[in-house]
Amino acid sequence: MQWIARLTYVFCSIILATAAQAASKEKIDSRVEKALVRFHEEVRGSEDLIAKAAGVLIFPKVIKAGIGIGGEHGHGALRINGRNVQYYSISAGSIGWQLGAQVKTELLLFMNPEVLSNFRNSNGWKAGVDASIAVVKIGAGGEIDTHTIDKPILGFIISNKGLMYNLSFEGSKISKIDK
Repeated sequence: MQWIARLTYVFCSIILATAAQAASKEKIDSRVEKALVRFHEEVRGSEDLIAKAAGVLIFPKVIKAGIGIGGEHGHGALRINGRNVQYYSISAGSIGWQLGAQVKTELLLFMNPEVLSNFRNSNGWKAGVDASIAVVKIGAGGEIDTHTIDKPILGFIISNKGLMYNLSFEGSKISKIDK
């Protein structure tokens, strides 16, 4: 059993060390733009939702890996009125049945100014503790599930690639980073 823990540690360390390499501001900006294009292509009505949002937090490349014990990490930007105003990192750990790795894009839409202000004024924000995020399900043809779009924070997880699948923001810690 000890060898599994060691293997898990080595595997996660290698994957997450690669993910944790500090991306430059320009690299994050470029990835955010590409993620928005993909989001608009894959999710019908996304332009209207983003137009209504007070702010959009975009993590274009979140790497998740695990063998029993897992972790994920990524960098992104908060966009207000179509421009990036602050940079953030997202990290999470998990224990349970899991094996594999994936890269995903995560977007949080803050649908009212008060919730956005609370987020921006926080020092290390934890999903599920500091606020609840309604993960929006996307149906056939890219249709948005209309039962969740009236919530204060909408979460989208798109472009899942790899062997692991998890549609949750719970336990994710989001922190400001200087760029």
